[in-house]
Amino acid sequence: MVAPNVKAETMRLMDRRSALEAEMDGIIAALSAPGGAGITGSLVDAEGFPRADIDIPAVLAQRRKLGELRNDHKDVTNKIEKNLEVLHSTKLTRNEQSIPRSSGISAPLHGGLSQNDPMEEDLVTRLPFAMIDDIADGSPAALDGLLLGDEIVKFGSVEAGGRLQERLVSEALTSEDNQVSLLIIRQGSPMNLTITPRKWHGRGLMGLPFQL
Repeated sequence: MVAPNVKAETMRLMDRRSALEAEMDGIIAALSAPGGAGITGSLVDAEGFPRADIDIPAVLAQRRKLGELRNDHKDVTNKIEKNLEVLHSTKLTRNEQSIPRSSGISAPLHGGLSQNDPMEEDLVTRLPFAMIDDIADGSPAALDGLLLGDEIVKFGSVEAGGRLQERLVSEALTSEDNQVSLLIIRQGSPMNLTITPRKWHGRGLMGLPFQL
C-alpha cells in the first residue's frame, strides 16, 4: 500500500469537499429559484430602490456564505491536488522499479497492467477537479449544456493533477472551435457531454469561472 497516510488524508479532504459542494448547491438553488435574486443579480429595482420582493439581508448573507464556501472549496481542492501529485509520482516510481533494467522496456507512464492499488488509481484519475458554481449567460458552457452544480472529472485529456489551470487553458486554446469531450458528475451520476470552446461576447472561451 503506497503512501497510506496521503491516501487517507485525500479521502478525508474529498469528503470535506463533497460536504462543501452540497452546502454550496443548496445556497445556489435558493438564490436561483424563480423570483430569487440570483447569485449576482441586482438587489435594487429599475428605479434604484431596494427590491421589495426579496429578503435583501438574507440574500446578502447567503452570497457572503457562498463566497466563504468557495474559498474553502478552493483551499481543499488545492490540498487534494498536491496529494494527488504525490500519489501519482509514487505510482510512476513504482512502475519504473517494477520493470527489470535488462528488459529493454521503458516504464509506461499511464495505463497498462500494474500492481497499483485500485483505490489509488481511482483517486488519481476519477476525482472531480472543479464544480460549476457560476455560468455566464449566453456563454458556450451554458449553450452546450453545462449546469450549475456539475462537477468536472475530465475536460478533453485533462484530469485532476498538477498544473491544472495551465493544462485546462492549453486544452481550451488548442481545441478552439472544435468539440471537446467532457466527463462530468451531475447529481451524483456520471455523464458525457461535448463542449466547443469558442469566442463569444464575454471573457474566455467558455464562460466558466476558472478563466476558461
